[in-house]
Amino acid sequence: MKHDSVGAESGIVNPTFYQELSEEQSVPDVTPRGDALPQVTVSRPLYQQHQLNDAYQYRKPKRALQRELKTRMRKVDAKSCCSTVFPLITWLPEYSWGKDLVRDLISGCTVAVMHIPQGIGYALLANVPPIVGIYMAFFPVLVYFLFGTSRHNSMGTFAVVSIMVGKTVLAYTGTSEPGEPPRTALEVATAVCFVVGIMQLIMCVCRLGVISFLLSDTLVSGFTTGAAIHVVTSQIKDLLGLTLPSVGSMFEIVKTYIEIFKQIVNVNWAAIIISTITIVVLVFNNEILKPRVAKRSVIPIPIELIAVIAGTLLSRYLYLQDKYSIKTIGTIPTGLPAPTLPDFSLMPSILIDSFPVAMVGYTVSVSMALIFAKKENYEIGFNQELFAMGTGNVFASFFSCFPFAASLSRSSIQYSVGGRTQIASVISCGLLAIVLLWVGPFFEPLPRCVLAGIIVVSLKGLLMQVTQLKSFWRQSWIDGMVWILTFLSVVLLAIDIGLLVGIVLSICCIFFRALKPYTCLLGNVPNTDIYLDVNRYDGLIQHTGIKLFHYCGALNFASRAAFKTTVCETLGINLTEEIKRRKDPDWKPSMEQSSCRVLVLDFTSLSSIDPSAVGTFKAMVREFEELDIQIVLAGCQPPVFEVMLKCGLVGDIEKPYCRLFTSVHDAVQFGKECVGMGSISGSVVSGATGIV
Repeated sequence: MKHDSVGAESGIVNPTFYQELSEEQSVPDVTPRGDALPQVTVSRPLYQQHQLNDAYQYRKPKRALQRELKTRMRKVDAKSCCSTVFPLITWLPEYSWGKDLVRDLISGCTVAVMHIPQGIGYALLANVPPIVGIYMAFFPVLVYFLFGTSRHNSMGTFAVVSIMVGKTVLAYTGTSEPGEPPRTALEVATAVCFVVGIMQLIMCVCRLGVISFLLSDTLVSGFTTGAAIHVVTSQIKDLLGLTLPSVGSMFEIVKTYIEIFKQIVNVNWAAIIISTITIVVLVFNNEILKPRVAKRSVIPIPIELIAVIAGTLLSRYLYLQDKYSIKTIGTIPTGLPAPTLPDFSLMPSILIDSFPVAMVGYTVSVSMALIFAKKENYEIGFNQELFAMGTGNVFASFFSCFPFAASLSRSSIQYSVGGRTQIASVISCGLLAIVLLWVGPFFEPLPRCVLAGIIVVSLKGLLMQVTQLKSFWRQSWIDGMVWILTFLSVVLLAIDIGLLVGIVLSICCIFFRALKPYTCLLGNVPNTDIYLDVNRYDGLIQHTGIKLFHYCGALNFASRAAFKTTVCETLGINLTEEIKRRKDPDWKPSMEQSSCRVLVLDFTSLSSIDPSAVGTFKAMVREFEELDIQIVLAGCQPPVFEVMLKCGLVGDIEKPYCRLFTSVHDAVQFGKECVGMGSISGSVVSGATGIV
């Protein structure tokens, strides 16, 4: 007997199953093509699964729940709890006050400058007073500094969230409870903020941080591109100096353009000229000046702030509002807002509208956080992000804010100018506090058409996502269709309906792909134990009387019928009709009907199986037996084997429903014995990587 020294030392030698290579067994003379490949020789018996289990004492691992709980409890201490709730404890001790503080100071000042025009503009998108956008850059940002895990996200206003909130604000402003005064836009926005925060906290408690991955890249791209179209459409009235009536949320874009064309003769040419100049200057800076400045300085030109200050000064000293009827921002109060309770009576009515806001805000923020975390090699806590955003929204709702999220443009700038941590956000908050306390009224004469131009230009990145459609379609036409249908639903119907359509389509794609797994017939690579797809490879051997069916996926109550249908279609068999014909007294077997005697099901890629599928499988085995076709299983993984064993599909050695072999090659050797083609003694991988 040949001994394996490694196996002997490890204590797993089972002499019962070791077989000697007989001198009569010869190695085929196979000349490999091209350069000689490394060779391997293997000698082992043909295993059925129960034989291998007995030989090596198979057992299902037992989960020591009590021990796991004790181990986890030992790891819990005051320090770990504090660092989980307050992630800044983990990075603050490593903070270099001499080196990192300078970078965060520059980054914080730069982002603060961006907050002013974006905050004012995005507040108008949400149909709330402009000063609310500055509040958004202060109150929730301080909370996120304490609880957030991303060190580079710039939190505050975000265009897509603003316009989603704006729809709800528009729908409920002016409504009231019996005996109560009509609700203001700010009261509706703060109620939405509170509900969104509570939803995110509930998701955190339920450990649903990974729910954001339900929003695929395809869905997010199509949705945000469609939302950008909404934002642009909402700004056209200010670009043209028009006053449009409310058109509702359904079919808003179509109705808006109808109203624009109705009033096209009433455009304000002064507003058009100012808008055009603003857009041209911003585009010239972004496309020509910005790349050149970036080569010499990491700090970009604050072109948006320059445009805001210039527009404010020109409007103030040229009397644009009085002479040319240019619409301006209007009154901006000074000081910090007094804390007030949100309107709790409105909250049951806005639950459905608030959920997509909570999902989109969280998903966008986590997506940005993951990008920076990967670059800087630190971890993001999904549930902690929910806690940070939920707490921030609940807290901010008491200070006249609407839901906040990470801004794509500000976050990129904060990172690119050298920001190291959220201390940059604290510095930004300090500068914005000065604006809130003293500088706010300076921006009252700012023309709305200037802000509209800034917003439209800032959306270039989102609008250019339409070019991703080609890539998505090339990768998968299904993903391409999800993008198109999500985009069209957002643009033609409404933002919230478009998001719902996208989520439903993404989930349907998961089920569709699960119900249409990869299947094929296998053929044997000559002189090896390798089996490949006969539709993808040439020169394979298909043994007479044996069919090898490969299945990749899961078998459950939803896919069991499709599995049976696919097997029959692949073999060209109509089970019902064939069984009826066999019961006919005049039936005689034909050559085609006797071409398959053994069906080997390759389950090496079967991820799971449930009792419903096992029941269907048992019935299918008996039906094939009536056609004199024996079904043999190969390569089941331990969890799959354990379910089959519990359900009685395998395990009965005397009369099993199916024989189960450890590999496809073992099952084929058994099949060859059944059809009288050879011996099932041991298998040998020979000197030319062949099997004798």
